[in-house]
Amino acid sequence: MGKDAYLWVYILASRRNGTLYIGVTGDLHKRVTDHRDGRGSAFTRKYGVTRLVHVEGYSSALDAIQREKRLKGWKRAWKLDLIEQGNPTWSDLWYDLPFDP
Repeated sequence: MGKDAYLWVYILASRRNGTLYIGVTGDLHKRVTDHRDGRGSAFTRKYGVTRLVHVEGYSSALDAIQREKRLKGWKRAWKLDLIEQGNPTWSDLWYDLPFDP
């Protein structure tokens, strides 16, 4: 994650190996807070998907949107592998973000 990135592709999970949600945003703190407070989307609210488990920063809107679409098209096993490569314990990265909300 770079501080200079202005778009974020993120994956939320309900729990380890649980329900996943993939999104893109220009304000990661606000968007994840919205999901955590039940205002992010009906899907995340319904399935309790609030744990931030993967984040990628992009300086290009086109690159971020293309990455989000690619990830959404991936097989579930590939998504789980991606998460586990960078976050093997499925920790909630919300608490480790390198900048203030």
